[in-house]
Amino acid sequence: MRSLTELDGVLLVDKAPGMTSHDVVALVRRKLNTKKVGHCGTLDPLATGLLLIVLGRGTKIQDLLMSEDKEYVGTMTLGTTTDSQDADGQVVETKPVPDLTREQIDAAFAKFQGDFYQMPPMVSAIKKEGVPLYKLARQGKVVEREPRFVHVFAHEIKEVRLPEIDFRVVCSKGFYVRTYSFDIGNELGCGAHLKALRRTKSGRFDLQRSVTVEDLQTKEPAAILEKILTLPEVSRLRGG
Repeated sequence: MRSLTELDGVLLVDKAPGMTSHDVVALVRRKLNTKKVGHCGTLDPLATGLLLIVLGRGTKIQDLLMSEDKEYVGTMTLGTTTDSQDADGQVVETKPVPDLTREQIDAAFAKFQGDFYQMPPMVSAIKKEGVPLYKLARQGKVVEREPRFVHVFAHEIKEVRLPEIDFRVVCSKGFYVRTYSFDIGNELGCGAHLKALRRTKSGRFDLQRSVTVEDLQTKEPAAILEKILTLPEVSRLRGG
């Protein structure tokens, strides 16, 4: 069994809904009684799924792990836009959803494939003059943002049951799936917001070796320690 003094590596956590990424970090820190803990790629409270937690010397490769591509499955709801672009926000506008054909939906998704610019939402952790945008948004402020260059490697429309569309998207770092839903809704002429989101992959990592939040809350530290990927394992998994 690995000892608490050898906490160098990566722990894959399946984040539960309703908690922040920082909540998960705090939970791991308490469970394993260690201070050097970080996370790679923030998940909004609404989102679930894969969160990479770096421990000890694993924090030195945090930026490297964050830079890798991500895969998500999600559900967007057409006809309603919100100030946060997801279901946690306040409704801004409601429009009737037209009787869209599959061809129209395919064409809207196809517009956001490959390289394009994405405008980050106001409710985001991006900073403007040192202040996170979401704090300004809470004050009712809207400030100018710089569009971000992003890339969608692949997408799949899994099911259409209007006003909802289930989809899968593989994207670059810094990509907002909330904004993706918002932009596709605009393209379809009725607006949309992100109803549900789950991260299924980050680089070469997936949920197969993950621990749940319930595991972190109820299992003994030794059981969690066994799940930590060592730095050599991480390097092998990444093909390096």
